[in-house]
Amino acid sequence: MTNLILASASPRRSELLSQIGVRHRVCPADIDETPVAGESPQDYVERLARGKALAVAAAHPDSLVLGSDTTVVLAGEILGKPDSEPQACAMLARLSGQTHQVMTAVALARGSRCESVVSVTEVSFRTLGPEEIRAYAASGEPMDKAGSYGIQGLGGIFVTGLKGSYSAVVGLPLKETADLLAQAGYPVWQNWPCSKENGA
Repeated sequence: MTNLILASASPRRSELLSQIGVRHRVCPADIDETPVAGESPQDYVERLARGKALAVAAAHPDSLVLGSDTTVVLAGEILGKPDSEPQACAMLARLSGQTHQVMTAVALARGSRCESVVSVTEVSFRTLGPEEIRAYAASGEPMDKAGSYGIQGLGGIFVTGLKGSYSAVVGLPLKETADLLAQAGYPVWQNWPCSKENGA
């Protein structure tokens, strides 16, 4: 595959790319992530994913650049990353016993060209007790995650149902990512190892 850059500091996104055999290097983008007044959550995550990809692509015009962004949406409201343990507790209390949406956008850019797609997954939580909410917040896991939880970590015990893409909830929708790379002429399966039997 051509040189691919991941415009994200998220170790989870890097691990997911490696999982599907995509070699890449990491070059985080520094963009303003403030929502625009009246902007829908879906437009918001797509704008950020495209902004990250295009910002890094401008400095690396010969590379493919992958940008992504994830947000948690409850009743139409964006739940970002918590600033403190009390804020994480408040978010988790709101998610308790509810079904919310996780929206993850992925964008692939080369130079000024950019294609993007948004994956929407419904996630249902069981009712959470106040003591486990406090214990989870105290673990530190919620602090760098949209919606104050990580499905791939301790927070996985809160989930009763998921409709959509598990990998998108973790941080990168693998099907959509592979589709974008294939459309750009770089199907991921071309990089998969080939195991051939030896002998007569």
